[in-house]
Amino acid sequence: MRVPLPQVRRAADLQAEDHTPVVIVGAGACGLTAALALHRLGVDCVVLERDAFAAGSTALSSGFIPAPGTQVQQAQGITDSVEAFAADIQAKAHGQAAPHLVQAYAQNIGPAMDALAAHHGLPWQVLDNFLYPGHSAHRMHAVPEKTGAGLMSRLQAAADALGVVVLTQAQVTELWADGAQRIHGVGFVRPDGQTERIRCDAVLLACNGFGGASAMVKEMLPEMAEATYAGHVGNDGSALAWGQQLGARLADLGAYQGHGSWAVPQGALISWALMMEGGVQINAQGQRFHDETQGYSEAAVHVLAQPGGVAWNVLDDALLNFAQDFPDFVAAQGAGAVQHASDAAALAQLIGCPADALQATLNAVQTGTDPATGRTFKRALQAPFHAIKVTGALFHTQGGLDIDAHTRVLRQDGTPLPNLLAAGGAARGVSGPAVWGYLSGNGLLSAIAGGHIAAHTAQQILKDSAA
Repeated sequence: MRVPLPQVRRAADLQAEDHTPVVIVGAGACGLTAALALHRLGVDCVVLERDAFAAGSTALSSGFIPAPGTQVQQAQGITDSVEAFAADIQAKAHGQAAPHLVQAYAQNIGPAMDALAAHHGLPWQVLDNFLYPGHSAHRMHAVPEKTGAGLMSRLQAAADALGVVVLTQAQVTELWADGAQRIHGVGFVRPDGQTERIRCDAVLLACNGFGGASAMVKEMLPEMAEATYAGHVGNDGSALAWGQQLGARLADLGAYQGHGSWAVPQGALISWALMMEGGVQINAQGQRFHDETQGYSEAAVHVLAQPGGVAWNVLDDALLNFAQDFPDFVAAQGAGAVQHASDAAALAQLIGCPADALQATLNAVQTGTDPATGRTFKRALQAPFHAIKVTGALFHTQGGLDIDAHTRVLRQDGTPLPNLLAAGGAARGVSGPAVWGYLSGNGLLSAIAGGHIAAHTAQQILKDSAA
């Protein structure tokens, strides 16, 4: 079935009898968080999801969400603050993240997480046995499954329990707008090829970015044009297409979340926590080539620049044991991603690199600072070794529709469109203009904090229109 391209149509021609106050496009973490918040606010909505079940980019992620000052963080005795979190975000982005969004997301992510726990039963836990790159406190939250799929399952169950309307296999292709760019309804294609339409008073675009649109990636992220795309195919740039037709402003289009640890050929994410705890990446020449602790996003570019666009994650027994706490790693291990070498010579044979070069590299992995990369090591790696062949991958984009602190989509002149909101990957994030600005967890931060904010903005739009 050929699905029509995203388009904005003339509201005066809209023919639709059904009406809902708010339409949410996309049933990922952003869309479902917004829908749950709207339910708490007493506002009806319909969530339209293109796939047969709610999953999106969230289900493909680790599902870890950074948040300061949550009840569970405090219960675990962790000291943190909105100010410290905001400072960490800006430090990673070299001060180039949108200040209004950094402040809005840092302030709202804690209340959003607490609301999901208190009202919808999401049992958060803070991962307090390691720090992800750029974070000055233990603030990474996860559900017990420690997977994005587990997070989505719990959000979907919460929505189902409340009777939130989530229409699956409903791919939105139309926004119906008047001359003032006010959205009056949407159109969506059903599995039989028919287009259905529904009127509404506000629309939230929670349909992520353009990582799945190869032509857009080639144009705006040329260094990732040939990279493996490990995100959701539904990230087709629809939000940007509608925004451009409405005269909206775009921002930070060069930003994205890459990952330098995508196991091949298994196609599985290997947690960067292993790098933070002492693992190293080694290329086909037996050499380390970057400071692994700077971040997994920019590591994608470093790995792709190596011979063959691949590297090997090298661990020892202590790290392999640590990795068993991550279900995604255990699954990748079960699929054969982890290979073993009794000593450095065997590891060199496995990697296919010169044994003397590899031995020199391993000798440099000692307690202290490595002068070649500036990385400080806690300890040396000990044989036997374990190695995982990886490449750099593109996960999702971090640029998109420009929005204000209330998630209202902005025109070219900076004024907000009347009733169009965007959050999560559909909007600009807080990673600045390039890959190096991505702080671990920025994607789900934007999704959940943005969805939470958008729900309250939508409620206010409804109040203002009724006044």
